[in-house]
This record gives sequence, structure tokens and C-alpha cells, in this order.
Amino acid sequence: MAYIRIPTLVCLFLSTILGTCTSADGTPPPIFVLGDSTADVGTNSHMPQSRARANFLHNGIDFPHSRPTGRFSNGFNSADFLGKKFGLKRSPEPFLSLLTLGSRFKKHLLKGVNFASGGAGLLDVTGSNLTVIPLSQQIAQFSTVRDNLTALIGHDETDKLLCRSLFFISTGSNDIFGYFVANSTIPKSEFINILISAYSDHIVALYNLGARKFGIISIPPVGCCPSQRLRQKAVNGVDDCFNPMNDLALDFHSALDNLLGSLTTGLPGFKYSLGNAFRMTMDVIRNPQPFGFENVESACCGSGHLNAQGICNRTASLCPDRRTYLFWDLFHPTMKASSLAADTLYSGPPIYVSPINFSQLADNNNQ
Repeated sequence: MAYIRIPTLVCLFLSTILGTCTSADGTPPPIFVLGDSTADVGTNSHMPQSRARANFLHNGIDFPHSRPTGRFSNGFNSADFLGKKFGLKRSPEPFLSLLTLGSRFKKHLLKGVNFASGGAGLLDVTGSNLTVIPLSQQIAQFSTVRDNLTALIGHDETDKLLCRSLFFISTGSNDIFGYFVANSTIPKSEFINILISAYSDHIVALYNLGARKFGIISIPPVGCCPSQRLRQKAVNGVDDCFNPMNDLALDFHSALDNLLGSLTTGLPGFKYSLGNAFRMTMDVIRNPQPFGFENVESACCGSGHLNAQGICNRTASLCPDRRTYLFWDLFHPTMKASSLAADTLYSGPPIYVSPINFSQLADNNNQ
């Protein structure tokens, strides 16, 4: 596999002159976020029965006022940084949070909504033992949002609004985790087909509800997160990434790329941008110093070997400088890593995001 030269990477990630995207009248495009814990900004905090929550310290230690918000991060996550790129203060609010606003619910929908739920996946069974909101239910929630928008501004204006809206989806990692945790006997190629079929159904469902512009974030090298490095050590006795999981993530990306290309021929007006989170992350892991990272193996917050044998909570061990760590806990990136990912998705070259990047996806938002 060929890799981009390091000086180019450094310029890409560390550039601060990125701008923002707005519509012809200067307003940011509405943003609708779906997916898992990489984009959850508090959804699961509104579900007391959920076992996948992060509304406690040390989570949020670098958020304003060191406040835990339900983000699986020391601060902001990728959904927040993408929101900032497109002119928002941060990610739109969680759908379940907006439901508590009563009569003020509808007016908040015009900027977009975040539906992402930590632990969720493409398949309804993924995360079901944790009580989360799978992608199918997130889409049902969006259908409710569409109905309320129609009641607020009318059918035609709702169609126009959704046509220029951006739909960001970050999911699939938990499905792969589940495949290995369950020691599934389903052949890997068949499992990939199951995931891609589900992804196709979800995209078509959103398209039928008015979505047209999709920013898709593929699965990163999940075999390299601290929890899976422990698995590699236990299974194979070596300190390294768990490559069987990474191989599945790579196969998923190829299949997803093919799916999105085929959908462009069958769905008029469908536009997409696919972020190659696998390549983005592996390039950092292989050469972390240019990006300011000193540790790309251990979790910043946790306990035990690699800080990956326990969850991040108030009593967990905490690294002294979060800016030098790629991983926040045993699964999730730090705020710094999320910021770098958002920079790349927004303005990166085709080697990382194709066939266009997220800023190009937003161009001509009124079309």
C-alpha cells in the first residue's frame, strides 16, 4: 500500500486555515449525525437503563468547565469538530435532549440533530445487551424530525432544507467488535455482505426521507485500539494490533466504497463523501511524532496494562498530557485525535476522503 509523504500529512493535519461552509444566504447547512459512540454527544445519558454511558469524570475533563457530557472523550468529539467546520458552535444537540424542550422542540430542528448512540451499530442486535439506539431506530427518530419540520415550515421548504443538509454517519465498529466477541461462525465474507446490505437499506431509508448529501466515515483500524492490543497479547502473545479485526475493517471499507458508487447510479441526486478512517489512523500510528503524539498504544484513561483493563471513570488512572495520546480510553480517540480526523474529513485529499471531501460535499448547498 502506498502512503502520502509525511511533510504533506503534516501540512494537512496542522493547517488551521480551513474556513467554513454555509449556504448562499450565509447560514450553515443543517447537520444530522447518526452512528455510535464516536459521534454520541449525550444521547445515552438520557437513557438511565443504558449500560453504555460516559456522563461521569474523567470523561469531559477537557470540555468547558471540565464537564462530563456523555461524550466518550476527554472533550469534544469528531461530530463537534465537524459541526464547527460548518459554522456551528459544536455538534447539534441529541434528539433525546431536544424532546425535553416541549413547545421549543421544533425551532431547534432547523440547525440539525444528533441521533448517535454509543454502542450502536448497523445491525439491530449490535449493542442490544447495553440498551442503545441502533441505526434503524435513529432513522425512525429522524422521520419524526422530518414530520415536525413539515409542520413547522411546510412540505416544500422541508424538502429544500433536507436537500442542502449534511448527513454524517459513523458506524460499523461495534458490529465488528460483536462478531469477534461472539466468536461467530459466519464466514467473514458473508458477515461483510450482511453489514453492507444493512448499510444500503439505511441509506435508502434516509434518502426516501429527503436526505441527499451523505458524509460517511468508514471503520478505523479497531484492532489497534488498546482493548484489542490486549486481545492480541492474550491470543498470540505479542504486543501489536489484532490484525484479524483490522482485516475485517479493511474489507468493510472496500465493500462500502463499492456500495456508495453503485448507489449514485440508482438514487437521483445522491451525493457522498467517504472518509477512509482506516488509512487516516494507520498513518498516524505508523509515524506519530509529526502529529505531536507520543503514545499510540495505551489509553490515556483506564487501568491495568495499556490502561485498557478497566473503563475510564473518576477512579481510573489519567495520563498527564492528553494531547500526546491517540486513545482516550480502551476504545475511543482523544479530543486531539478527533480534531485531526475532522480536519482531514473536511479538507483532505482523495487518499483519505473520496471522491470528494466533506467541504466539497457541502458546496452548492442550495442545489
